[in-house]
Amino acid sequence: MRTARALWGATHPGPSLVVTVLSLALGVAAGLEPWRIVVLVAAVFLGQVSVGLSNDSIDLFRDATVGRADKPLVRGDTRVRTAWIAAFVTLGAAIILSAVLGWAMLIAHIVALVSAWSYNAGLKATPASLLPFLVSFGIFPSLATLSAASPQPAALWAAFAGAVLGAAVHLTNVLPDLDDDRRTGVRGLPHRIGPAASVLLAVAGIVLAAIAVLIGSLTEGAWPLAMIPFAVVVVVVAVAVLLRMRRRGPDRTGFRLVMTAALVLALQLVVASGAS
Repeated sequence: MRTARALWGATHPGPSLVVTVLSLALGVAAGLEPWRIVVLVAAVFLGQVSVGLSNDSIDLFRDATVGRADKPLVRGDTRVRTAWIAAFVTLGAAIILSAVLGWAMLIAHIVALVSAWSYNAGLKATPASLLPFLVSFGIFPSLATLSAASPQPAALWAAFAGAVLGAAVHLTNVLPDLDDDRRTGVRGLPHRIGPAASVLLAVAGIVLAAIAVLIGSLTEGAWPLAMIPFAVVVVVVAVAVLLRMRRRGPDRTGFRLVMTAALVLALQLVVASGAS
C-alpha cells in the first residue's frame, strides 16, 4: 500500500484528475455512447498517470537538489525504477484502450502523449516549453470527437480554446518554481519572459478560450442566455488570477484557478450540446 500511495502521489493527482474529468465532460458533449465514454476516460486517465510518473522520475535529481520533500520519490517512499515501470505500463494501457476507440483516436492520443512526454524529457528547459501544451491541449478536444462511431476532429474553435488554455496552464503552473528551476538549469519560456509577462499571457489565454467557446457554442445553435454566464464566470476567474498573482506573487492558486476555468468551459460545452 505504501508503494501504491507513493506512485499515486507521483502522478500529479490533482491535474490528472481534472484532465480526466474534462475528458468525461467532452465525451458527454460529443454524444458518445456510454461504453465509449468509459473507455475514453480510462485511456485519458492512464495517459495522465504515465505523464505524471515520467515527470517525477525524470526530475528526481532536480527535485532532490532543491529539497522537494513533498515528492514521494525524493522522500524515498518508492524506487524510481518502480515509478518508471508504472509509467510505461500505464502508457501502454492508455494506448491499447485508445486503439479500442479506433485508429483516429489512437493516433491523436499518441501525438498528445508524445508531446507531453517530450516536455518532461527536455523541452521544459528550452524556449519551446510552451509548445507541448499548445499541441497536447489543442488535440485534447478531438480525443472525444475521434472516439465516436463516426470519428471527426473537433471544431477549430474547440482546438483553439484547448491550446490557449494549455498555454495558461503551463505559464501559471511553472511560476511558483522559477527560482528552484533556475538553480537546476531549467529555463523555459516563463523563466525567460518573467513572471509579469507570464501572468498577462496566461490571463489572455483564459479570456481567449472563453470567447472561443462562447462563439463556438452559439454557432452550433446553443441558447445565448444559457451560454453567456459561463463566459462571464471564466473572465472573472481570469481577473482573479491576475489579482491574486499581483498581490500574493506566484503560487499554486493561479494554476488551480486556470484548471477551474477549464472545468467551467467543459461544463459549458455539455450544456451547449443539450441546448442545441
